[in-house]
Amino acid sequence: MTVPLQGLPALMGRPYKYIRLEWSSELAALRVRTCVKPIQCYSLAAMAELQRVFSDISDNEGLVKHFVMTSDVAGVFNFGGDLSLFVLLIRARDLDSLRMYGRRCVDLVWWMETAPLRGVHTTVLVQGDTLGGGLESVMPFHKVIFERSAQAGFPEVLFNLFPGMGAWHFTIRKAGFTVANEMILSGRLYTAEQLYRRSLVDLVVDDGEGEAAIEQVLRSVSPRLRGTLAALQARRFATPITYESLMQVVDHWTETAMTLTDRDLRLMERLARAQVRKAGGADEGAVEEIKRLELDTAWGEERSGNTGWGDEIGTGVTAWGALQN
Repeated sequence: MTVPLQGLPALMGRPYKYIRLEWSSELAALRVRTCVKPIQCYSLAAMAELQRVFSDISDNEGLVKHFVMTSDVAGVFNFGGDLSLFVLLIRARDLDSLRMYGRRCVDLVWWMETAPLRGVHTTVLVQGDTLGGGLESVMPFHKVIFERSAQAGFPEVLFNLFPGMGAWHFTIRKAGFTVANEMILSGRLYTAEQLYRRSLVDLVVDDGEGEAAIEQVLRSVSPRLRGTLAALQARRFATPITYESLMQVVDHWTETAMTLTDRDLRLMERLARAQVRKAGGADEGAVEEIKRLELDTAWGEERSGNTGWGDEIGTGVTAWGALQN
């Protein structure tokens, strides 16, 4: 297992490739800026780095009072699920790896969901597009800030793709079943103002004012942090979401993925290429090889125990050359 890091220098000292950490000693606030290559999405490599941050926060109880997330990619907060990886896994009929990916998504969301138990208040700033799993990922945050030009939605349904893993749970909690049904089944994109009117966004600010809004939120919450966290925990009791229910959706998600047609997969590939071009992440030809390496690394971590994710039992596809046979 990963050896816990103790103290602020250790927490801030890990080398990261896809995230950048900033610390405010005055507010005890840890900020994560994401810049995921080749696509600004929740790749296995990016999620592993986020999990290391969450594990370090948990191992240093009381050190971090505020957790803040933003994107360093202009025009994009997060494109959500890793479409390039999904295509590889579905073509390989690799249920184990799909489920491992889904569980890692759930583990990150679950850490956010249970952050009040760790004494941590969470804030997210969205500047630009956030789609599918990207929108799901912001919903467990305690304060959700959107700049006015940002837009978000669950477009998977429009493309005959499987829906995200936590979309129904968190949209129903924040906005009710009617709104969740409308947003998820329509596949529309929504403006920041439309999301605010649906209670999915707490604060909409003009473009360029997001940084000031983060500061305002943190300074407003800090003097009453203990009471705020207690209220947020009570909210969890009133509208419970369980880890088991999220994993049930993962199981359904993996089974549904195996029913996608070759046409669906080709569409996913085109969408992934479009995301690479928009984010300026890499040459398109390099994406598949990067995803294979990320998958090998993820399964290597799982089997060696050198991860904060816990034990995962499965076969996976770790010799990707087998796909060529």
